[in-house]
Amino acid sequence: MKWFIQGAFRNKAAISILVVMVLGLGIFSYFKLPMEFMPESGSPQITVSVIGPGYDAATMESQVTNPLEQALAAVKGKSNAFSTSGDGFSQINIDFGSKTNMKQAKSDVERAVNAVQLPERMSPPYVVQFDTSMIPISFVSLTFADGTTEARKEKLEQQAVDAFHSIGGAGEVQLSGKSLPGVGVFPDAKKLAAKGIPLQALYGVLQGRGVSSSVGQTALDGTVVNLNVSSDLNDIETLKKLPVAGGVALGDVADVRLLEDKESISRLDGKDSLMIVVSKAAASNAVSVGKGVEKTIKQMNEENQDVELKLMMSTSEQVVHSVNSMMREVLMGALFATIVILLFIRSFRATLVTIVSIPLSLALTLYLLDLSNITLNILTLGGVAVAVGRLVDDSIVVIENIFRRLQKESFSASVVIDATKEVSRAITASTLTTVAVFLPMGLLRGSLQSFLLPFALTVAYSLLSSLIVALAVIPFMSARVLRNVSIKEHKPSKRFTAFLHWNLRHKWVPILLAFALLIGSVGVYFNLPKGAIDSSDATNLNVTLEYKPDTPTDQVFENGKKLEAFLMKQEGQEWVSMSMGNSADAAKYGSVQSPTLATYLLQMKKGGNADKIVEAVKAERPNYPGAELNASAGSLGGGGGTNVFVDVSGDDPALLAKTADEVVAKIKPIQDVLKVETNQEEKKTVYTLQVNPSEAKAGDIVSQLQSMLNPVPIGTVRSEGRTLNVSVQPVLAPKSERDLDGLTVLTEAGPKPVSSVAKWVKEEKPTKSYHKDGKSYIRVTAKVDPSQLSVVGGKISQAMNDVKPPSGVNIDVGGASADQSADFSSLFVMMLVSIGIVYLIMVFTFKTLRAPIAILASILFVPIGAVLGLIVSGVTPDFTAIFGVVMLIGIVVTNAIVLIDRVIQNEEKMTIREALLEAAGTRMRPILMTGIATVCAMLPLVFGTSESGSIVSQSLAIVVIGGLVVATLLTLVIVPCIYELLFFRKSRRQRAAAARQAAAA
Repeated sequence: MKWFIQGAFRNKAAISILVVMVLGLGIFSYFKLPMEFMPESGSPQITVSVIGPGYDAATMESQVTNPLEQALAAVKGKSNAFSTSGDGFSQINIDFGSKTNMKQAKSDVERAVNAVQLPERMSPPYVVQFDTSMIPISFVSLTFADGTTEARKEKLEQQAVDAFHSIGGAGEVQLSGKSLPGVGVFPDAKKLAAKGIPLQALYGVLQGRGVSSSVGQTALDGTVVNLNVSSDLNDIETLKKLPVAGGVALGDVADVRLLEDKESISRLDGKDSLMIVVSKAAASNAVSVGKGVEKTIKQMNEENQDVELKLMMSTSEQVVHSVNSMMREVLMGALFATIVILLFIRSFRATLVTIVSIPLSLALTLYLLDLSNITLNILTLGGVAVAVGRLVDDSIVVIENIFRRLQKESFSASVVIDATKEVSRAITASTLTTVAVFLPMGLLRGSLQSFLLPFALTVAYSLLSSLIVALAVIPFMSARVLRNVSIKEHKPSKRFTAFLHWNLRHKWVPILLAFALLIGSVGVYFNLPKGAIDSSDATNLNVTLEYKPDTPTDQVFENGKKLEAFLMKQEGQEWVSMSMGNSADAAKYGSVQSPTLATYLLQMKKGGNADKIVEAVKAERPNYPGAELNASAGSLGGGGGTNVFVDVSGDDPALLAKTADEVVAKIKPIQDVLKVETNQEEKKTVYTLQVNPSEAKAGDIVSQLQSMLNPVPIGTVRSEGRTLNVSVQPVLAPKSERDLDGLTVLTEAGPKPVSSVAKWVKEEKPTKSYHKDGKSYIRVTAKVDPSQLSVVGGKISQAMNDVKPPSGVNIDVGGASADQSADFSSLFVMMLVSIGIVYLIMVFTFKTLRAPIAILASILFVPIGAVLGLIVSGVTPDFTAIFGVVMLIGIVVTNAIVLIDRVIQNEEKMTIREALLEAAGTRMRPILMTGIATVCAMLPLVFGTSESGSIVSQSLAIVVIGGLVVATLLTLVIVPCIYELLFFRKSRRQRAAAARQAAAA
C-alpha cells in the first residue's frame, strides 16, 4: 500500500487535476442522471384482464376464465397462476421464475389469449406486465366550456391524448370518464303490436342504407370516368324516417334519441370531468416528463378556449422534493460530521482536509452511478444518506494518525506517508468488509433485489471512493495544509486506561454482563411487534365506498355523490376526485373493480390534518347502511399491506367450504385480528333458466332473451362529424319473478310463455370465484393491526397447524405476514453470508484465525443498542429495522478492525496486555470520532420525514444509531477482553515473565 501513497505524493500535479476532474464529472453526472421516484424493476408477473358488462361471476368463470386458463397452461416459465372472476370482469395473475425472459413470456401470453374466442360484449384480453415505471407521473383533469358540442369534445379529447403522447419520455396515457355517445332505438311494444310488426324487423332497418362503393367506370363525352354509389345517414331525423314496413317509419314505432353514456364515471369537485393519467417510458426522466406535461397543459389552455386542463397532482414534483429533501439530509449529516471532527481535533485546517473526502467521494459515486445506468431515486440517495457518516471514517483515521504523529515528531513528507501506511491496512480491511456486507444485498432473489441492488451499489461506490480519497488525497493535502502548524500533543485518557486494565484483570465480569444484555435484548426483540413499512406520505387520502354486488349502480352513484359532497366540505382538502366503474384504459393496466365500488382521491393542502378527515369519514359509516366505507392515507410508493391470507384449495366445493369455515373459526379469536372474511361470504341472487330440451332449444332462447334484455347493435349513423353506434334498446325490464315467468319466446311450435318450456331457478352464488393453477380455492382474509403484523401472522400460522384438512384439500398461509417472513428470512441468510465474507477478508488481512474472531465479537453486541433504541424511541420495528442491523455488521467491525490492527502492530514490541492498553488508549479518539460522526450524520433521518417507500426509514436510523453507540462503547472494552481471552496462554506467560523480571529487578 506504501507504493500507492508514495505514488500520489510523487504526482501532486496529476492528483490536483484528478480532484478537479472528479468534482466536475460528479456535478455533470448529477444533472445528467435521470430522476425518478423508485428504481425501475420489472415484476416477474403478468396480468390478463377482461371486462364484460352485465355478465355474472359464474358466467365470467365458465366462459372467460376457464378458456383463458386452458390456453395459458402451455406458457413456458410460469410458476403459478391465480385468477379472479367477478361480476363483469375476469383477471388472471401469472407468476414467473426470476430467470424468465419476461419480454418473451409476455409475447407468449398475448399469443395464447388472443387465440381464445370470447363471448359477445366482452373486451379483448388486456395483457400487462407491471414495473415501477408505471407509477403515474401526472394526473390531469379535463373539463369543457358550457355549450361545447359532443363532436368538438371528442376532437379535443383526442388532441389532448395525442399531445401528452408526444412528450419526450412519456409512456402510457390513460383517459377515464370519457363519454360513449350513441343512438338508442327504444321500441314501443304497443305500437309494434298495433302495426303487426315484429321486433326483429327493427334489427335490419339499417341494412344496405349507409353504403359507399365503386360500381365501375365508363366513357362519357370521350373521357373515362368512375361511377360510385353513395348513401350517407348524416342525422338522427333521417334515421327516424327509415321504413321498417310498408308505410311505417322507424319513428312511428320507436323513440329514437341520442344517448350520452359514459364508459366509467369520473368527477372532480362535484362536476363531471375527464381524468388523464400520464406515465413515463422506461429509462426516461420523470422530472422532464412532468415538466413536459405542465408545458402541454399551458399550451392547450392557451390555444383552446373550449377546454380547461388542470394539473391535479404530479409525482415528478414529489420526485424533486424527495431528491432535494434526501440531499438536504446528506448535507446536514456532513455538517454534523464536520462539527464532530472540529471538536475532537480542534484544528480548522485538519478538519478542512478531512471534510474534502465528502464532496470528492460523492462526486465519484455519482459518476460511477451514471456509468452503471442507475437512476437518482429515493433508494440511491438513501444509500448516500446512510454512507455519508461513513465517508469521513477512513479520512478521520488517516488524519488523526498523521495529527498524532506530528504531535510527537517534526513535520516531513516521510512522517505523513508512514502515518498513512500505519493505518492503511486497517482502513482498507474495514472498507472492504463494509462493502462485503452491502454487496450481497443486491444478490437477493425476488422482490428485494430490484430495490436493494441500486442501494447496495451506491453504498459500495461511496465507501470505495472514500477509501481512495483517504489514501491518495488526504495525505497529499495534509502535507500542504499541516506543514507549518504547531500541534499540542494529545495524551490518551488515564482514567479510561485504568478502567480497561481493571476489566482485563476481571474479564469474565464484563463479558458475562455483555452476554446477559445480549440474550435479554434478543428476547425483547422477538417479543416486540413488527409492523409493515409505514410509507404513507399523508399528502393525499384514499376513500372507498363499496356496496354489495346486487345493489343497483344508480343507487351506488347517488350515495357516492352524497359522500362526495361530504368530503368536499372537509377542512384541509384541496380537491376531491371520484371514480366509479370499469374502463378499457384502466383494464389495460390490469385495474378492474366491482361496478358497485366508488373510489375517491383527496389531495391535502399543506398543513392539512389528514387523520382528522380519516376519522370524520369513519364516523359517517352509519349513514351508509349496507356499504363498507374506508379511508386511509394514500401513498404513491404503495404502503405495506396488512392482510393475512389463508387459501383453502381442492376439487370438492363442499369440503372446501367446510374447511374454510373451520379456518375462520380458528382465526376469529386471535387478538389484533380486526376482521375475518372469505370470498364466499359475498353472494348475489342469480336466476337460472333451466330449459326443457324436449320443448325448446336452449340456444334459440339464449339469443332471443339476450336481444330482449340487452342493447342490440344494428349499425352506425353520422352526426355532427361523428360516427355513432345505433342500438335497439331492451324491450323488456322485468321487475318481479312474475314478469320473468311471463316472458314470451319463439319456439318451433310458435310463441309460448317461457314458463311453459323452462323453469326459473333462484340461487345465491358467490360474487367472486378464485382459481389457483386452474383449481378452485377459497380465500380467507384476516385484516390485521399493522403494528402487530408479525405477532398475529405467527399466531395464524400456528392455528393453521391445528387444522387437519380432509384428503385432497390443502391450506396455504400467505399475504403480508408471509411476504414479511420471507423478506426477514432472506435478510437473516444474507446477514450470515455477510459475516462469513467479513471473517474471510479479515483472515486474509491479519493472516490469523483468532484475531478476526475478536473483531466479529463486536457484532454480537449490536442488538443490545438496536433494541434499546427502539424501546426508548417507542418506534415499532419493521422490515427496515432488520435491514439496519445488517448495515451495522459493516459499520461496527470498522472500529474493531482499527483497534485490533494497532494491537497486532504493538505486539511486535509489547506484551498482549500492554499492546491492548496502548492500542485502546491511542485508538479511542478516532473510534469515538468515527462513531459519533456516523451517529450525527444519521440524526437528520431520525428527526426528518422519511420519503414514501424509502428503505431509509426512521426505524432504520434508530436501530443504526442505538446499535452503533452501544457497540462503539463495548468495542473499546469487550473486544480487548475477548482478544486476550483468545490468546490467554500466551498472555499469561508474558505476564508471568514480566512479573519475574520485575521481581529480579
